[in-house]
Amino acid sequence: MTLAPEGRTEIDLDGGGCSCCAIDASTDASAPAENAVDGSLVEASFGVAGMTCGSCVAHVTQELTAIDGVDAVDVELVNGGVSGVTVRSSAPISDAAIAAAVEEAGYRVAER
Repeated sequence: MTLAPEGRTEIDLDGGGCSCCAIDASTDASAPAENAVDGSLVEASFGVAGMTCGSCVAHVTQELTAIDGVDAVDVELVNGGVSGVTVRSSAPISDAAIAAAVEEAGYRVAER
């Protein structure tokens, strides 16, 4: 057993365990891509490396929705790979704020 972020316990399966505990640091970080969705929302899409389960998605979503101005977070989970994440907000969110929130969840922004 290993200790996950915020005191959660994860069982180590097949020697790899959940990415809540072990993040693949071999993927290069990249900046989120921002696009206007409509007149009031801005959309930023980026990758997050190492998420493997719904708990991982919940950790990232919780940290990103805590950023002021974020209205919605959508995650396309790629088990053990680079998952697609889209953040919709009322104003552009800085790359640094997004990266900090993802890191707080125990992951990092990665190239898709």
